[in-house]
Amino acid sequence: MSRTPLYQFVDTDTTKLEAALVDAYEAIVGHSAQPSSPERIFIAWVASIILQERVYLNHAGNQNIPSRAEGANLDALGELFYQHTRPAATSSTVTMRFNISEAQTSAVLIPKGTRVSNGQNMFWATVEDRHIAAGQTHGDVTAECMTAGTAGNGYLAGQIATIVDVFDYYTSCTNLTESGGGSDAPTDDEFYEQLRQSEDNYSTAGPKGGYIAKAKAVSNDIADVLPNSPTPGEVRIYVLMEDGTIAGQEVKNAVLAACNADETRPLTDHVLVEDPETVEYDIDTTYYLNRSGPSAADVQSEVNAAVDAYVKWQAGKLGRDINPSELTRRMMVNGVKRVVIRSPVYTELRSGNVATDASGRVALADLTDTVPQVGKLRGRTVTSGGYEDE
Repeated sequence: MSRTPLYQFVDTDTTKLEAALVDAYEAIVGHSAQPSSPERIFIAWVASIILQERVYLNHAGNQNIPSRAEGANLDALGELFYQHTRPAATSSTVTMRFNISEAQTSAVLIPKGTRVSNGQNMFWATVEDRHIAAGQTHGDVTAECMTAGTAGNGYLAGQIATIVDVFDYYTSCTNLTESGGGSDAPTDDEFYEQLRQSEDNYSTAGPKGGYIAKAKAVSNDIADVLPNSPTPGEVRIYVLMEDGTIAGQEVKNAVLAACNADETRPLTDHVLVEDPETVEYDIDTTYYLNRSGPSAADVQSEVNAAVDAYVKWQAGKLGRDINPSELTRRMMVNGVKRVVIRSPVYTELRSGNVATDASGRVALADLTDTVPQVGKLRGRTVTSGGYEDE
């Protein structure tokens, strides 16, 4: 949901304001104030001060409305909602494995705060003390990125393998999972949307919106969440990230922890976090130019940007149909005469929303129908067909 435009509480039309002041002055003194006269110059100065105050009044009024407030003002209005505060940036986490030279007769401590890195400029620290048990040669422990935000996401298994704080008998370390779960602090638009969605948490009956709000609160990089219940007592939650990718294991673990807490779900709900199904598509298109338009290089740049935006849009929501008409619309930038789309073809994707019959039972022939789908780009070919005469 986009935030509403600013509301004008008081008029800020300079011409109308100055005319009203001139009329009032002339009514008081009994003669006209001529243009460029000292009186008119003074009135214009007064009008500018009043106008500035009206601008401030409009700004102050809008800052008292959550859908229009910004920054610290929006933060202050958070107390009106279930979710009171703007989430801080969160750090990515990863599961690290530490190896020792040989099994010992007593446990070996991996101290809390033991730092590891990717060998460059990113560092993670273990979140708790962990002992490698007697007779064992390795121990696994969660580590948290020391730089909050998305910078610590996306390091694949094996890419974090440099230790900073060596402990007794240490030989090597590596990350077993891809790092993930880090998110930047939400923008004003994102925070306002979180505030609105948090109102669903006032229900204690396990509403769909409640699960969505809890899941999205895990990371500001979560774009879409779909909870459904294909069988009685079972809740499946599907998560899609802002970049159109399926959530990694670290994010899914965090979503499950948030949505499976006793104070969140009804006792009868069994909560699972599952992957949506990806449906691959190709882009194969040719665009033709108007001779009277911008240069071919400028048009090519705009067309490529339009295709990039389409790919992001297509992957931005679970169950969004693969729609070539949307691609055509976006590619019709200034200078493009027409567009020929060979691929993709229109493809309906499953939304994952569960239909029920009159008795409230799931009305589906196949439970796979409850798994939402999301489009994923496989290949891309965008060519110029050159100029065409009108």
